[in-house]
Amino acid sequence: MKRSFLLAGAVAVAMSLSPAAKADSPREFLRHAMQGDNSEIMLGGLAADRARSPAVRDFGQTLVSDHQQARNEVREVGRRFGVWPNRASSPQARDERNKLMDLRGREFDREFVRYMIDDHRNDIREFRDEAREDHGAVSDLAQRQIPTMRKHLRMAIALERSDGRSSEGGWDVARGRDYRGTDQPYRSDNDYRDRDTSGGWER
Repeated sequence: MKRSFLLAGAVAVAMSLSPAAKADSPREFLRHAMQGDNSEIMLGGLAADRARSPAVRDFGQTLVSDHQQARNEVREVGRRFGVWPNRASSPQARDERNKLMDLRGREFDREFVRYMIDDHRNDIREFRDEAREDHGAVSDLAQRQIPTMRKHLRMAIALERSDGRSSEGGWDVARGRDYRGTDQPYRSDNDYRDRDTSGGWER
């Protein structure tokens, strides 16, 4: 009798929690994705205006263009889940903007690229996790946007390794492409995290 009562109680708790958790998770992801797009647009625009290197300025403009498109996709899916458009950026991005505002020249470029490498690594992990869920349109959205994030990460790593120059070292930074004929300079996301970047800027 006691065992039956405990089992019934556990089932009741599970039934009360599971629907809310499943309903909230996609909405929370969409809100976070929109915030991330707003942040990349804000910081990319700042780099497009203030970066010393033309290659870093081009990268900033690429971030603005790509994340405007990504934000439009998030808005479209978000309306189905009751997530409405906003212009809020993340606290981390606002802190980074304030930090960048105090920098000039190569120091600005280095800090911007460093932040974008770390930020896109985190974003790829989060979007990959969501793409593996069974959240329908939201998981599909995450899967579609991962390749663009990987492109941005490749571009940022190329900038770091080339000290912000678009051609030295064989990199066409505007396309994230190695002149020697490959679009995939690294084999996996683990390579993005682990590959030695000591040949780039000194920290």
